[in-house]
Amino acid sequence: MFQRFLARAAAVFGLLLAVLAIASCADDEQPVLYVGGIPDQDVSILEARFNLLAEHLGEETGVQVRYLPSQSYAALVTGWDNNDVQLAWYGGLTGVQARLAVPGSAAVAQRSTDENFTSVFVAAPDSGISSLADLKGRTFTFGSESSTSGNLMPRYFLAQEGIVPEGDFKSVAYSGSHDATWKQVEAGAVEAGALNANVWKTRQEQGDVDTSRVAAFYTSPGYVDYHWVVRPGLDDVYGAGFTQRLVDALLKLNAANGGRDQEIMNAFQADRFIPTSNENYLPIENIARDLGLISEQ
Repeated sequence: MFQRFLARAAAVFGLLLAVLAIASCADDEQPVLYVGGIPDQDVSILEARFNLLAEHLGEETGVQVRYLPSQSYAALVTGWDNNDVQLAWYGGLTGVQARLAVPGSAAVAQRSTDENFTSVFVAAPDSGISSLADLKGRTFTFGSESSTSGNLMPRYFLAQEGIVPEGDFKSVAYSGSHDATWKQVEAGAVEAGALNANVWKTRQEQGDVDTSRVAAFYTSPGYVDYHWVVRPGLDDVYGAGFTQRLVDALLKLNAANGGRDQEIMNAFQADRFIPTSNENYLPIENIARDLGLISEQ
């Protein structure tokens, strides 16, 4: 009987040690780094893009990285302000908004196409719309209200032509994403819309667009757009030198390497990322202030 007691005591003691060991490991674990991106395309495309990227960043930095989806452009800026996300793929406008919300945040990388990004305006080929001036009196949709290529810059180029959407269009709507914009025009829900030129080009190449029902009639001049932003103080949370390792991991990606690198960069519609800085986005901030899309700070 005494031997059975000892055996049971040993089992209980062993279980206690295991629980304590697990608790100790949990205490020693580094916090997770959350990466986010504006929901500018279909959900399935975003999940494939960012889950693969999180895997890459985790291996390169030694920190657990997870993708945190956002329901809207504004939600990702709010998440940045709340420290729910520590690395984010923003458009030009949302990146400015995030950096204004959290001073010390830094734009660190972009694609080469983001140095000279463009928007396209689309309409049905038989609509009689062939110029920006032809949009007067028509129904029109922008993308998200916080979108650079789907709202801010299209409004800017319309203003250059003396067009005020709320006064000159029959109606103004917001589709919420670039894919939704061209799909609404294709379906005849609105007569015209503006969207990200990269998304438009890719969907055409994939054969997703019925070009007999929706086609581009105007491509804008270039401007700076999408980029990666990192929060300040990451080295204090994840260890000395972490921020540089994170940036290096982004810049290391190269489609020419094949494999996962190629999958990730194909998902971002680019060959690789290049360095950038906050200063490059001052023109976007100034335009947004002029159009009243960000408040004075």
